[in-house]
Amino acid sequence: MSRATQSTKKYWIYFLISLVIMIVMLIWANSWFWVALPFVLTYLVQALDVM
Repeated sequence: MSRATQSTKKYWIYFLISLVIMIVMLIWANSWFWVALPFVLTYLVQALDVM
């Protein structure tokens, strides 16, 4: 059980980092924010342990 918790904790951290990057890209390079979008969505799905 703790192994699964550790795994999802890592994905939550990755999700938050990629979310911050996407928000920064929306502010300064809004036409390129979609480059970070797959990372945000992928790590969200993995953090929620849906996949």
